[in-house]
Amino acid sequence: MSLSHIKLLTGTALLPLLIACGSGTDDPSGGGDGGSDGATTSAGQGTASGSGAGGTGAGGPGGAGPVEDSGAGCPRPTLPDASSLPAYEAHHDPFLMLSGSRITKKSEWACRRAEIKAQVEEYESGPKPAVSRDNVTAEFSGKKLTVNVSEGGKSVSFSIDIERPAGAPSGPIPLLISFYGFGAMTLDASVFSQNGVATAVYNNNNMGAQSGGGSRGTGIFYDLYGKDHPASSMIAWAWGISRIIDALEKTPGANIDPRRVAVTGCSRDGKGALTAGAFDERIALTIPQESGAGGSASWRVSQAASSAGENVQTLSHAAGEQPWFRASFGSSFGSRVSNLPFDHHMVMGLVAPRALLVLDNRIDWLGIDSTFTAGSIAHAIWEGLGAPDTMGYSQLGGHQHCQFPAAQRGILEAYVKKFLVGGGTDDTSVLEGDGARADLARWMTWTPPALE
Repeated sequence: MSLSHIKLLTGTALLPLLIACGSGTDDPSGGGDGGSDGATTSAGQGTASGSGAGGTGAGGPGGAGPVEDSGAGCPRPTLPDASSLPAYEAHHDPFLMLSGSRITKKSEWACRRAEIKAQVEEYESGPKPAVSRDNVTAEFSGKKLTVNVSEGGKSVSFSIDIERPAGAPSGPIPLLISFYGFGAMTLDASVFSQNGVATAVYNNNNMGAQSGGGSRGTGIFYDLYGKDHPASSMIAWAWGISRIIDALEKTPGANIDPRRVAVTGCSRDGKGALTAGAFDERIALTIPQESGAGGSASWRVSQAASSAGENVQTLSHAAGEQPWFRASFGSSFGSRVSNLPFDHHMVMGLVAPRALLVLDNRIDWLGIDSTFTAGSIAHAIWEGLGAPDTMGYSQLGGHQHCQFPAAQRGILEAYVKKFLVGGGTDDTSVLEGDGARADLARWMTWTPPALE
């Protein structure tokens, strides 16, 4: 099997490319936990449009932000009821303000991002509560970081164990937080240990349960905010990650640099890792792995593929599987996917211009074309922000679900060195789909601006 590589070159403006590649063998293991798909593929070929490349290292556009939400002071838009939203078949322009004007400056992205975030919270995820820094305390002992959060007269505590690699510098080093999922990291751990990055496994299931629809509203987050809080379990998970970063900022004895934190997870936990990175701008590097529906897949492309007979997870199925989304999501949009006023190119775009590496697998349930399409469209957001080499997409088949393939080690290490450790110089401009097709003529009607 060969792999379709689409290297995006600075200054190219959405030129259509036809890449020959092998069709691969679908891994049937993704059912029940994954994502979605897209338009009909042509066996042995992949297509996409795009542009990109350039050089930004740690501390440039890929660096972590100083605050959790830079758009907190932006006006919160008044959003219509879900039932009154118009249908829109393609993927919305992420640079178009709700007022109808298009942003022209990078400085305007914070408030445009705040609009997108508000839409995602209103229609899909539920709201992520803001927490005063004064309401978070922490202790570090041995390798355990304990996080305490107080709110409204209630308090909760949870902890993570931080594993420091042998031979790491004595001072503050980067940290990778891996969502619990399989009980351990599913990426190649040597990429992190050999580059002096500490690791921690985060039990997101304890923060917000995901054991069927009846588990909605249970977990540490809901102990604090109440079982009827409209936040989804994935927002609860993201909230917990933010509190860990709060704790690291207050605990220098942990010897972790809170401006060099990465998050990852696979499958359902890949969805959670993307949500965490999208909702906290202090996260330097986000690595969702095989996240499918509610992660790197496009709701629209997935629905089109399912209607054409492909075995992919759709919005209506994913919304009913687990409390990953707010309770109204499935009833509002399960049969009205095109009425959703955003798609997951814009959820991924909430990470921009920080570093995002999307790792996918050629599994029909996850969305072979859908994830590649969404990733290709999302890349244009980083291009418009002048950081095209800070977002990468890599899909590779021929391996089991959440089994990290050696062929993706190079791009993973390039991102870790450049955007987490700092000083990396390897090429990070990559959009590669294993036999996938991104029909951008159908799904993308806009081109990225060159923001000043």
